[in-house]
Amino acid sequence: MSAHARISAITDRIVERSKPSRERYLERLRAAASKGVARSVLGCANLAHGFAVCSPAEKDALAGDRIANLGIITAYNDMLSAHQPFETYPAIIREAAAEAGGVAQVAGGVPAMCDGVTQGQPGMELSLFSRDLIAMSAGVGLSHNMFDAALFLGVCDKIVPGLVIAALSFGHLPSIFVPAGPMTTGLPNDEKSRVRQLFAEGKVGRAELLEAESKSYHGPGTCTFYGTANSNQMLMEIMGFHMPGSSFINPGTPLREALTREAAKRALAITALGNEFTPAGEMIDERSIVNGVVGLHATGGSTNHTLHLVAMARAAGIHLTWQDIAELSEIVPLLARVYPNGLADVNHFQAAGGMGFLIKELLKHGLVHDDVRTVFGQGLAAYTVDARLGENGAVLREPSPDKSVDPKVLSSIETPFQANGGLKMLRGNLGKAVIKISAVKPERHIIEAPAIIFHSQQELQDAFKEGKLNRDFIAVVRFQGPKANGMPELHKLTPPLGVLQDRGFRVALLTDGRMSGASGKVPAAIHVTPEAVDGGPIARIREGDIIRLDAIKGTLELLVDAADLAEREPVTVDLSDNEFGMGRELFAPFRRAVGASDQGASVLFHH
Repeated sequence: MSAHARISAITDRIVERSKPSRERYLERLRAAASKGVARSVLGCANLAHGFAVCSPAEKDALAGDRIANLGIITAYNDMLSAHQPFETYPAIIREAAAEAGGVAQVAGGVPAMCDGVTQGQPGMELSLFSRDLIAMSAGVGLSHNMFDAALFLGVCDKIVPGLVIAALSFGHLPSIFVPAGPMTTGLPNDEKSRVRQLFAEGKVGRAELLEAESKSYHGPGTCTFYGTANSNQMLMEIMGFHMPGSSFINPGTPLREALTREAAKRALAITALGNEFTPAGEMIDERSIVNGVVGLHATGGSTNHTLHLVAMARAAGIHLTWQDIAELSEIVPLLARVYPNGLADVNHFQAAGGMGFLIKELLKHGLVHDDVRTVFGQGLAAYTVDARLGENGAVLREPSPDKSVDPKVLSSIETPFQANGGLKMLRGNLGKAVIKISAVKPERHIIEAPAIIFHSQQELQDAFKEGKLNRDFIAVVRFQGPKANGMPELHKLTPPLGVLQDRGFRVALLTDGRMSGASGKVPAAIHVTPEAVDGGPIARIREGDIIRLDAIKGTLELLVDAADLAEREPVTVDLSDNEFGMGRELFAPFRRAVGASDQGASVLFHH
């Protein structure tokens, strides 16, 4: 069966599986849209509150439902480098909306935390839950029912998935996502990684480490490696939520501002007041979701999206599974080498041809659906472009190149970096897990070794510093799942495990926690479900048990007798240290209500 036919078959399967929930979703959406312009149902006192600070002309227009009102949902704060540029966006959007005969209001702000700041800290235990909280917060903003379309300002890890869930929950409204772009290139990512490993080995001090990190993360924009934040931007473009060519334009440039103005004007054009009504929930369908998964595989994207894409799809009544994601991975070749699965950063990816070239290649070989709706109003082929600044300050789009400008960074279907995508699902008597192998050398795709068990990142780091880990082993880091402690990313494990692998030991990680878009050269079976706190098999592993991780066959096995395993009582640990401090007590209801990892690790959609 051709790749195109297999993509279609998987899409059809998702459509069939989703039919009952998707039909209910669309019925609700169409009922909401049929009520007409939102402000028409507001009483006079309601409306007066809603436009109290508007100009007399704007009040007159909004009172008569003659012009469209854009609701801006912003994740601005000036601690996140990627979100700092959003400070000026509302003024730009309001001005652009006025030029197009519309109005724009900031409907609400949502929290936006930086995982880079909270890595290894107690605050990281709030990170995954912040996604659903962001969706709820955006819902509060849009619940004022004053708006004809929404503009979402967000970039980073949990923020974009949370905003997508909100956009699809308000699926009767058109929605456009407005990015801020990546920071300019600083210290190369491989050099940053080298200094981190030297620090882990005690060969450089904190001053040298901080200098390297500061040269890497040095200004406004997303971090330049291909983690969750930049995977988000890729997804928004290939799923049709961005204006074409807008994902990876640097902040503070005239083109960046022109794209923001264009997005505001386009949002006004696709409301129910015009002739191109494009409600987000109708626009995003099973084909759009499959396009997102294909893009993730083709670029070696973040493992976090095995959680987020499942939850995002559920918000539109679509049931995506890890099995779907894994099967698509077998079909889609890896076309990008961006750190951590290469030396380049996202600016090099953009210069080599970026999203326009990538989408062109995927379309040419039938790996994505062209017959989708997008905010641009045409199929996906409209995204095979490079955005430029025209002479009049408007956005000019040119066809993307037919050949990659840098084949070492961005390749063609005929000469892929590997035959399949970077994400795979593992199954076995330990449950289900996810592994990202795009940066793992082939000789390390199978690891069979005894277990060494840890119940925190710190325990493993301490054992490494004490010289206790100079051997072959699989590190089992358990009680890190969503119910246990919010499923923090375990980035602090990457340097010590990387050092041990470089010393020639065969090592791997097995955890019910996360590693995210920075999953690198060490094999890591992550998101193990059922998690330890639910009594999953991972809680039955004993020190020294032999584990076999086979990323080729897609298996994860504890090599003990089945009867012995069934008789073992799952280990329990005291998790009280994870329940208080840095706001963790506020999220106790989330820990109690959250669903399993393969269901999106959500408090919203697992029931």
